[in-house]
Amino acid sequence: MTYHGNNELADRRSAAAGAKASLLQAYRAAKTAAEPARLARQAERLLIVEAREARRIERDRLKLVERSQLEAEAANEQAVAEAARKAERDRRYANRKARQA
Repeated sequence: MTYHGNNELADRRSAAAGAKASLLQAYRAAKTAAEPARLARQAERLLIVEAREARRIERDRLKLVERSQLEAEAANEQAVAEAARKAERDRRYANRKARQA
């Protein structure tokens, strides 16, 4: 870089302002050029989020179905156990009545 001996404040200010303006212009140009890629990435992220949400909903639905099946099986087992207990009680009652008669 060459040095100019007559470097006034106004010259330095205008040079700084010009550099700042060129940087801002370059930033805006880069931002405008990158806009389609940014929109594509944003759309891709949105699709990923929607797919993730759909998988979560399906997983929750499967858990609910499995839970209801387990509850139904447990209720069935309890009904069978109660029926077996009642049958045993009725058998003992019948044996006692038979002995008394």
